[in-house]
Amino acid sequence: MKNKGFYYLFLILSFLSCRFSAQTYQLAGNPVVTTGWDLVSSASVNTDFIQLTQDVGNQYGAIKLQDPINLKYCDKWKVEFDFRIDGNGTAQYGRGDGFTFWYLANPPTGFVSGGGLGIPANASGLMVGFDIFNNSTEGQMSKIHVLYGTNNGLNNNIEYNNTAGSTFHSQDLNPTQPFVGATYKHVEVNGETDPANPTSWLIKIRIDGVQIVDQSFAPSGGAIGMTTGYFGFSAATGGASARHSIKNAKIYIDKVPILTNTINPFVCVNPATGNGTVDLTSFQNQFVTNPANYTFSYFGPGGTPISNPSNYQYATGTTTITVVVKDPSSTLCDNGDGKIVLTPSPFAANDVTLTGCNNNNAGGAVFDLTSAAVSSVPGSTSIFYNTMYDLNNHINPITSPSAYLSPAATIYAQVTTPQGCTDVAQITLALFPVVEVQEATLRACAIESNPSTGLFNLTTAPVTTQSGTTKKYYPSLADAQNGVNEILTFNSYISPNGVIYIKVTNTNGCYAIAKVNLVVIPQVFSTTLDDKIICMEDTTILDAGPGFTAYEWSTGATSRTITAGVGLYWVKLKTGDCVVTQTVKVYASEQPVITSVDISNTTVTVYVNGGAAPYQYSTDGINWQESNEFKNMPRGDSHIFVKDAYDCNPIDITIVVPNIINVITPNGDGINDAVDYSALAGKQNLIFNVYDRYGAKIHQADKSNRYKWDGTVAGRKVPTGNYWYSVSWNENDKKNTPVKYSGWILVKNRD
Repeated sequence: MKNKGFYYLFLILSFLSCRFSAQTYQLAGNPVVTTGWDLVSSASVNTDFIQLTQDVGNQYGAIKLQDPINLKYCDKWKVEFDFRIDGNGTAQYGRGDGFTFWYLANPPTGFVSGGGLGIPANASGLMVGFDIFNNSTEGQMSKIHVLYGTNNGLNNNIEYNNTAGSTFHSQDLNPTQPFVGATYKHVEVNGETDPANPTSWLIKIRIDGVQIVDQSFAPSGGAIGMTTGYFGFSAATGGASARHSIKNAKIYIDKVPILTNTINPFVCVNPATGNGTVDLTSFQNQFVTNPANYTFSYFGPGGTPISNPSNYQYATGTTTITVVVKDPSSTLCDNGDGKIVLTPSPFAANDVTLTGCNNNNAGGAVFDLTSAAVSSVPGSTSIFYNTMYDLNNHINPITSPSAYLSPAATIYAQVTTPQGCTDVAQITLALFPVVEVQEATLRACAIESNPSTGLFNLTTAPVTTQSGTTKKYYPSLADAQNGVNEILTFNSYISPNGVIYIKVTNTNGCYAIAKVNLVVIPQVFSTTLDDKIICMEDTTILDAGPGFTAYEWSTGATSRTITAGVGLYWVKLKTGDCVVTQTVKVYASEQPVITSVDISNTTVTVYVNGGAAPYQYSTDGINWQESNEFKNMPRGDSHIFVKDAYDCNPIDITIVVPNIINVITPNGDGINDAVDYSALAGKQNLIFNVYDRYGAKIHQADKSNRYKWDGTVAGRKVPTGNYWYSVSWNENDKKNTPVKYSGWILVKNRD
């Protein structure tokens, strides 16, 4: 193993509670943090790795933990790390030498030649070497050597140590897993106590996931019985050289974490037997939070295992029990620091006062007698009696001690410890002062959008005058008693007439329940304020009536009455503290509409609809008549005025009484040759029809014939005689008022 390169082995002795618990030691970071470690000789921090040696001959480098570690209770361990062996080296010697990981009682402090991988002669402990120099061929190789003993082989080289059961030497791994190279390789080493021989370790070693070692190692030489040593790593170069580097190194050596190291429970000696018994397993939850995750072993004076810890018998005097806590599912070390110190002493029960609440003035409180701290000894039991007579005679025990309803009284408890010691405790039952409440009534104005309900602020209910109380609000007495269905919107509670209940609780936790009546104040509206109908141009008086304390109109007025025109108004009417909003409408009266006009010669008949009858009619807007007929109307344009019973501004239309020729003589002399209504051509929908004496239409004048009739039908003259005609049109006003004019005409044709 001349010029061997030591492969850095990172050992994790980790205690897990179903997982790795904590990284007690590690070499990681950039730059690597070495707090708690000693760098020896040429070992140095190089960015994110530890460089044990440079690529230089005759160098020695090591790094070790500053404090020794006791592995007495560690039955499992695990190692993980990354390593690299590189550099130019010395080609003729295989670029030696290699690394060693060790747990040694006597770690190296000075130079060791390359062949020893940095391990001093006669060093004792666990050594795992990663060797890259073939002593036979003086060429490069890759082998793992393991020694669990003393380094006293040939040339103090573990390669030559073949102590039976304590060593391992792998085949040359160079063809498949060469140790020398530019990239880091990952190593895992797992070990645990061999069940077949508790002094031996079962060790497995993997490189990049490939298992190389899997066997049991027995201690030999100075490693036998060794429990304390130093973890470290070393490398040395001789005539050949290489750079040896490690990184991401972590060491886990946690023991099972316990909450306390020493427990001093109360124990007593039973006067009847002169000794006592104790359940040592009952203290497990004082050592760890979840005892079910661990196993416990108990040892009496002199390290004697206790076979029945749940019923351990002791006598007078102090007895110290050692407790070893083990996590069977992890790699953490067992914790043997636990101690149970048994010092028997006399037992005395404690007199206690329990104070309860006379809730809702029920005449007593419900007491949990089992909560009385009559004993500080864990596991003590109590039987409760109303009188000492009952206790002494063991009769009439209280059958429901966890919910005992009682007024102020004194009862008695017979207290027994797990060790069989007994004493009597007096329990005084006292009552807190009752919470004083009274029934209250709250009134709220009706909500306008839902007048059967009101908006209540329940916090204003005057149910108590006692300070320091808290209140909760409930819709029923049962809810208040059971503390369910609490009203959370107590500041803005919407409700019809009804009741709610307030649970008033003081600082002692006592309560009383008060009833609160909820009254919705009905809305009060004006009985005099009604909608009105007026002329569009008029105003009217709106009167909200007497009896209100305040008025506020939509106009801004605050008087009882306002003068209003057509429109929609509201007024806020206040009665006491309540306000209602009442709307009122002032409608414009419906204007009458002239639906049609009939003209017969000089008689005009006007037809009206809408508005309010009776109607009045006029041709000048000054002189009015009740008849809708006007006779002897002048020819040409005239005005017709109409108003209804509201006497509003009249409506008017313009009509035309045509200038009619009643006789035509269609003889071509240019005088009265045709009936001509072309003067009305500007009217809408103008139609001129002529009928014979039997009512048959014989002519229709329209735009195509310029609204004329020359006394012919289909180009032939009609016989002399009387003919009827009708003319209809729509006036050019907003209403397109229809007008119908009719009359007769004499046609004189000379055959």
